Order: sequence, then C-alpha cells, then structure tokens
Amino acid sequence: MQISVQYVSAGTTVAATLRRFARHNGLSLAVFGLFLLFLIAESVVGSFAYNSDRQDHGLPALSYAQFLTSGRFIESTAENWESEFLEMSFYVLLTSFLYQRGSAESKSPDGSEESEGSSAAAGKARPPWPVRRGGWVLWLYAHSLSTALLILFLIAFLIHASGGVHDYNLSQLEHGKPAVTLLQFMATSEFWFQSFQNWQSEFLGLGSMIVLSIFLRQRGSPESKPVEAPHSQTGKA
Repeated sequence: MQISVQYVSAGTTVAATLRRFARHNGLSLAVFGLFLLFLIAESVVGSFAYNSDRQDHGLPALSYAQFLTSGRFIESTAENWESEFLEMSFYVLLTSFLYQRGSAESKSPDGSEESEGSSAAAGKARPPWPVRRGGWVLWLYAHSLSTALLILFLIAFLIHASGGVHDYNLSQLEHGKPAVTLLQFMATSEFWFQSFQNWQSEFLGLGSMIVLSIFLRQRGSPESKPVEAPHSQTGKA
C-alpha cells in the first residue's frame, strides 16, 4: 500500500510539474511547435514540387532524404530564416532610439516610461550576473539581444548562399554553362533577388504592425494596447 501511494504521489508530482512547465512556457512551445509543423509541411510539398520540376527536365526523382540535403530545400528555407532574423534585429535596434506616437510597438516620445532598472519589481529580484559584474560584460549584455539576432541572420545568410550556389550550379550545368564559386554566386542578381524579395516583405509586415497597433486592438495580447486606450497612447501600458 505504501509503495502504491508513493507511485501515485510521484505521478501526481510529475504531472503537476509538466502542467506548470507547459503553462510557463506555452507561448514558446506553441510557436516552435508551429515552426516544426510548417517546416515538415514545407519539406513534404517541396519534395513533390521539386521532383515534378526535375521530371519536366527529364531528370530522375530524388528521395525525400535527398531533397532535405538538396540546395533547393536548404536555400529556400534559409533565405526565409535570414529575412526573419534581419527584421527582428533591426526592430530591436530601431525601437531602442526611434518612436512612433500612438503605436503599441514604440516607447513614448515624451519619455514618460520608467527608465531601465527603476521599477519596483527590478529592485526585488536578483539581477542577472552581467549586471552585477558590470564593466564590459554589462555593456555586451546590454546589447546581447540585437547582437544574437544579427549573428543568427549572418548564419542564415551564409546557409542561404551555400545552398543557393549548389542549386544554381545544377541549373548552370543543365544549360551547358560553367559552375560558379560561392563568392561568384553571391555577386549574381539571382542571389540578391532572392534576398531582397524576402527582406522587403518582412519590413512591410513589421511596418503594418507598428501602424495598425495605433488604431486596432487585440484583447488579452501584450502586443496590443488596452482596448480602452486612446489612439494617442504610445506603448502597451
């Protein structure tokens, strides 16, 4: 009986821990879950589309595993990652010193928001180690978010280029033209067309969010001003 009670107690504790973990991390779990879902969907339908294109050119079909390592899949996936990280890094940087009156995505141009570290909550919680360390460590930490996003952008940019040159050279060989190097591919209009068509769409979406949040609301979302807030209110508070 005692062993049974212990098992029940342990099972209850694990279940409670999992529920608490899911509640505390639900947003990231949902977003990354959707990312994986759509990535798998992209790879499946992309495989069919790519093999259909190869069939039209009299080439043998690739297996699903071969498609996942193909230049076409790597290029098309990485160029989208690249544009997302570029958008987010610029967003973090630009919102640190630029304003948009009335937008939930902006600090107040009147300087009415609390300065960093001045809130009551900040005084109660133990600050992160870089804050306590100070000096150059603190400086790096104070710019770590935009730096990390820019590094991720550069990584995705290089993956896009490496996958793109492989796919580009396959097309070159099919048309009896010589293959090019990575740097030569990065100097082509094809590479920059792929990049710019994604970059412009990201900033269109971001700009729309900044402006629409002036006039529109989403109850319960921290990305929206309160429903009762006037259009002129800047920020989410």
